[in-house]
Amino acid sequence: MAPKNIFAFVLVFCFFAKSECSIVKLNNGGYEDIVIAINPNVKEDLLILKNIEEMVKEATDFLFDATDKKFYIRGVKILIPKSWSKKNYGKPKTETYDKADIIIAEPTMQHANDPYTQQYGKCGDPGKYIHLTPEFMTDDWLISAYGPRGRVFVHEWAHLRWGVFDEYSSDNPFYITGNSNVEATRCSAAILGENKIQKCQGTSCKVAPCDPDPKTGLFEAGCLFVPEQFQSVTESLMYMQALPSVSITKA
Repeated sequence: MAPKNIFAFVLVFCFFAKSECSIVKLNNGGYEDIVIAINPNVKEDLLILKNIEEMVKEATDFLFDATDKKFYIRGVKILIPKSWSKKNYGKPKTETYDKADIIIAEPTMQHANDPYTQQYGKCGDPGKYIHLTPEFMTDDWLISAYGPRGRVFVHEWAHLRWGVFDEYSSDNPFYITGNSNVEATRCSAAILGENKIQKCQGTSCKVAPCDPDPKTGLFEAGCLFVPEQFQSVTESLMYMQALPSVSITKA
């Protein structure tokens, strides 16, 4: 079990600018001063605060196990919009919205409710910030799509802190191997699953195996690789964090 988390709730008006001034520190394997900021346009919802706490608690245990007990989350501060009801929150010191590592803000047109990390650099360059939506934080149905919130947090943290990229591809979901076999883009290639597609005729739809595309040698458009829930091999956290067996190799 990872060392106990430390949470500090901070009341602050959230400005909109973003910068590169993260104040996160790594102290004996524990990440301190992580700032999660709620955008001022987000309506007050105490479930968001409750689920942030639960997400971070789950994330630190998952991070601790996935990094072979090297790293965990020691301390997180949550910035509350000034418009929310005044409760027994502390006052900010140097924490501001522009220095936040994670923001809770309304969906963007490009990403909808997808959790994502703003990354502009090459592999190894830290990201700018993680974006989570209020719906992601409160709608448990989305867990079935993205996986547990704590695992999603660690997946995005790897983008943000270590500058790694996803080990799947929406643009190139399949490739042809040197043996002329079609494989799904994934890590590791030993992950088991099936290639499926939903086909509809009128109002009737069914899920069926994918057919090959004679033009590309790959599978037809819309084909998806669906991994089995339980695997006998370790998979990368940057592939699909919802699967039970994952590993992180970054330091």
